[in-house]
Amino acid sequence: MAAAALGAARRALRPRRVSARSRHHRGGRAVSALCFRAEPLRKKKKVDPRKDQAVKERLKKRIRRLEKATQELIPIEDFITPVKLLNQARQRPPVELPSEESERRALLLKKWSLYKQREHELERAAIASLLEAQREALRELELTAPELHAEATKRDPSLFPFERQGPDYTPPIANYQPPEGRYQDITKVYTQVEFKR
Repeated sequence: MAAAALGAARRALRPRRVSARSRHHRGGRAVSALCFRAEPLRKKKKVDPRKDQAVKERLKKRIRRLEKATQELIPIEDFITPVKLLNQARQRPPVELPSEESERRALLLKKWSLYKQREHELERAAIASLLEAQREALRELELTAPELHAEATKRDPSLFPFERQGPDYTPPIANYQPPEGRYQDITKVYTQVEFKR
């Protein structure tokens, strides 16, 4: 019986000539019979269930440890009010103005807004009249001297890039000497704690 099995195995492994008749047609393609003699799939390695369970337990334990101790967030100092400024005794009491003073301030605010509105309107009217005078002058120049009109309406490349300074919030201080550049660095350094594996 062993000899018969050995002979069958030899016949199966012996290279065979494939004739045109032994080919099978699948989906319009000729597929040889050799394709069907592929090596069988390997068996999966058997894993010890105790080892597998131990790996899962270690992973669960690590996840629990990470959930317990989340990483410390670095505070943004600009958004934290210092404790000494939160003292209730340092807060100023609200000043209650007399009714005459509050009415005087309201009237002053109305007068100021009216003054600024008129100033804005006068400025706009002045700009509009200047632009109209410029247009009129260019029309007259075009009629009298077209070559001068072409020179006047040509772009000036020196206008851009445009740079200007001011207006400043405070007037400049005469004979001001800027500091040397020495400073004390008080930046806090935060370190993140990493868990060992």
